[in-house]
Amino acid sequence: MHSKHLIVIGGATATGKTAFAIRAALHFQTEILSSDSRQFYKEMNIGTAKPTEEELAAAPHHFISHLSIHQPYSVGDFEREALACLHQIFETRDVAVMTGGSGLYIKAVCEGLNSFPEVPESIRAEVQNMYDLKGIAALQDELKQADPDYFAEVDTNNPARLLRAVAVCRAAGRPFSSFRNQPLEPRSFQPVYVQLDWPRAALYERIDQRVTQMMELGLEDEARDLYPHRHLQALQTVGYQELFDYFDNKTNLDEAVQLIRQHSRNYAKRQLTWFRRDGFWRVFHPAQWEDLLHFVDGL
Repeated sequence: MHSKHLIVIGGATATGKTAFAIRAALHFQTEILSSDSRQFYKEMNIGTAKPTEEELAAAPHHFISHLSIHQPYSVGDFEREALACLHQIFETRDVAVMTGGSGLYIKAVCEGLNSFPEVPESIRAEVQNMYDLKGIAALQDELKQADPDYFAEVDTNNPARLLRAVAVCRAAGRPFSSFRNQPLEPRSFQPVYVQLDWPRAALYERIDQRVTQMMELGLEDEARDLYPHRHLQALQTVGYQELFDYFDNKTNLDEAVQLIRQHSRNYAKRQLTWFRRDGFWRVFHPAQWEDLLHFVDGL
């Protein structure tokens, strides 16, 4: 039986994970790890819905704005650093909190990462060349054929994820997802999986409101400052790519904002697919605070 517990607060974008995590951290007098891979970068603030200064001051946070978009950083790097951070927290506390909507990063910390085959540089170059010539649709089509299971859950607008998966499929001659079911190193703590959930219509309304608020806070200016670096992997994400297209005169501003809303809803759908696939998340509405405490106390 583990004496240490990591309360993992997951869920789709705009479900209220930050506020809920802070409430949990204050209740258990502990610290918060962010597993939102977009919030790692100090240059990306408004478009990633980072905690406010007041929220960051309410409870100790880790992995917020600790990187530059120019620094390479993998999920394996996060796994190592997050486990080291948890080791320190658990020296004096029995509970820690982790929150974010990046399912792969949550999985890395709670379960560990599978090892994937080495991909020859020649295959990487072939796949990159296909992407350069034919665009992201070619990657999507090939991955859908080679690995429909992974295609159903991956962010299909993230070229870095697609490039890697397609390259692994080509190099190994088998699906990318087949490498993700290997024995993993056990953890010294027990994850407690809590998923925040809203009715679909309410969630989409919250997403639309968040996008409106981001624009009011200055997302367009933030994206314009980042535009010269638009090729970086960190910026291949919803909220920035749509505005980059607007700056390139591919859309107008109203169309770009509408696309941010649409792509954010699509992203939320993929997040929900990930969490539901796992089958072990205990689902709560953010208002069910007392129910959560009863659930945790019963572990």
